[in-house]
Amino acid sequence: MRSHEIAIVGAGLSGLGMAKALRAAGREDFVVLERAADHGGTWRDNRYPGCACDIPSVLYCYRDEPKPDWTRAYAPQAEIWDYIREVVARHDLGRFIRYGHELMHATFDAERGEWDLEASRPGGETVRLSASVLISGCGALADPMIPALPGLESFTGTVFHSARWNHDHPLEGRDVAVVGTGASSIQFVPEIQPRVRRLTLFQRTPPWVLPHSNPDMPRAWREHLARRPRAAALARGAVFSAQEALHVAFRHPRLARLVERQGRRNIARGIADPELRARLTPDFRLGCKRILRSNTWYPALAQPNVDVVSGGIREVLPDGVLDEHGVRHAADTIIFATGFHVTDPPIAERIEGRDGRLLAETWAGSPRTHLGMSVAGFPNLFFLLGPNTGLGHNSVLLMIEAQIDYLQRLLGHRARVGAAAVEPTPEAQAASVADVDRGTEGSVWTAGGCTSWYLDRTGRNSALWPRSVRAYERRLRRFDPGEYVWVPARRAPAVAEPAPALA
Repeated sequence: MRSHEIAIVGAGLSGLGMAKALRAAGREDFVVLERAADHGGTWRDNRYPGCACDIPSVLYCYRDEPKPDWTRAYAPQAEIWDYIREVVARHDLGRFIRYGHELMHATFDAERGEWDLEASRPGGETVRLSASVLISGCGALADPMIPALPGLESFTGTVFHSARWNHDHPLEGRDVAVVGTGASSIQFVPEIQPRVRRLTLFQRTPPWVLPHSNPDMPRAWREHLARRPRAAALARGAVFSAQEALHVAFRHPRLARLVERQGRRNIARGIADPELRARLTPDFRLGCKRILRSNTWYPALAQPNVDVVSGGIREVLPDGVLDEHGVRHAADTIIFATGFHVTDPPIAERIEGRDGRLLAETWAGSPRTHLGMSVAGFPNLFFLLGPNTGLGHNSVLLMIEAQIDYLQRLLGHRARVGAAAVEPTPEAQAASVADVDRGTEGSVWTAGGCTSWYLDRTGRNSALWPRSVRAYERRLRRFDPGEYVWVPARRAPAVAEPAPALA
């Protein structure tokens, strides 16, 4: 069984960022387990028509890997994936990645202070390895969620999720049912609407969709930024500050009314029919669900080959969909735009901690961590972009990089004190969770009048960081060893005393 110092799960922006940082620090005894045949994470998986970033491109790159030549203000999927490939090649990360290796089970051995890992390869082969430290870079948008609709198995047409787009299935002349009105639906529906015979959109609640300007970046501007790194840094800083301002409205929902006017005007410009306009107007505060941007969404829904069905689905028929009112809608293709397993990540069913409990059992439907990165009872386990570190207003790459910097300091301290295992104290974790919950109180996510994927099955926000990116960065600059239990090497008691804080 091959042993490594560190095993990273996932070769997306989180996992690759960690791998890049480890190499820069001279630590090369690590492996990246990637279940797919290529790297790229969500930007490899999501290749639906119109897929693009909804955060300004200038913020969607590593801070030490700037890309001044984005061709659009909001980069398309293919360009982001190319950027990721460039980073992998530049840092020779490919030799650390084990493609086609899906983590199936991880068990912590307290005697050795190591994780025993089982990975599955295509064809059913099981690979066993061990690592002192296990880092999950899976992220929240890794595993598509398809609702368990009655009769779905009887459907005789083609079914797929937007994150697993079936490019071999032509849509020309098809009767297509689209389930969901989230970020992916907003982008691909206007792209496929002119091609299909009929498009039936099933929406439970209409989203806020603001006007969107995504201009081409002029060649002269791109060349200017490439020649003048300081100007590029200033542009990035200005965009970052503008994005940061949005979180104020999230904490104070009444302020969102100012931006909601833009959303209402966007609806009015695209939808002439008063009845349809009413059904497409949200009845909750902006920001309660993810804010979306598009100039083509409403004009596409106003086309004569589109039906918008408000409400749920009663049943899927062999040749269509029955809505909750008993009306049948013909369909030979169903596309789910229903999001991902965010607050119930499948990887939690595969990780067994110090006391033999699965992480999913410990979380019991409501993920709780210390700083979004570690869990009491699960030594040497760390998350990048884990619970309560997602954002509704800015680039998650900023959060990932703050976490990577923190983990580098933590791992360095672990090496200096000779600890075999480290985990947060229950008290530190409880304080971290309470801080997040305080930040969420009265926010748009809990008081905005909607139910979103930010909330877990208990109704608690376990997905988003409720404050600014700057606040999270400041918090992670403060590394206190006293918030952790440090188990010395060659000794792994069931309970250990936390080390005192460094002066």
